Amino acid sequence: MTDSLTRRRMLQLTGGAAVIGLAGCTGTQDNDSEAAAGSTTESGQDEASTESSHSDDEDSHDDDGGHDEAVGAPSDTAEVNMITEDGGYHFEPHVVRVNVGGTVTWHNESGSHSTTAYHSDNDQPQLVPEGAASWDSGIVSEQGATFEHTFETEGVYHYYCTPHESLGMIGSVIVGEPDPHEAVALEDPPADKPDRVREKLEELNGMISTALGDDH
Repeated sequence: MTDSLTRRRMLQLTGGAAVIGLAGCTGTQDNDSEAAAGSTTESGQDEASTESSHSDDEDSHDDDGGHDEAVGAPSDTAEVNMITEDGGYHFEPHVVRVNVGGTVTWHNESGSHSTTAYHSDNDQPQLVPEGAASWDSGIVSEQGATFEHTFETEGVYHYYCTPHESLGMIGSVIVGEPDPHEAVALEDPPADKPDRVREKLEELNGMISTALGDDH
């Protein structure tokens, strides 16, 4: 009788231990699964965050990457910077627009430059309206120096920097509301000019035509 009770008690204890053991294993597996799921979720969030960051960077890059200049409506005054930067030479902005009687002021930001009209008075092809006054600042080297010219004749004007014309330092002024089909400046660039000059003039002509609503 005692032996029977003892064996029964041992079986109960053994069975209980087995149940506890199984419960422990199950709990460990559940915890491991939860940890793995948590790790996967965190990894997914990290990847999503990274992708979002990349997307934001790309959007920011796209926003900042554009170099096209919008030519605004005519105003009474406009300002242009003459710049030497990283081995490049340019007028900024490339095209400005003023009312008839408006004044453009050029500022020498760096380097030595001129603002000189494509005009027969400057021994250049006429790329300004017929009868329009010429201008030539001469070479300006002092940083911060300015030169201004008042435009009394409606039309399109191309001008250049004497030392850097061949490198494409060319700019344009639109005065008033000219008819693009009558603008001498918008005709084919002079054939005797270097390719770089002709390319720049064609680029400016495209910007001006767009500004005047004549994309063709």
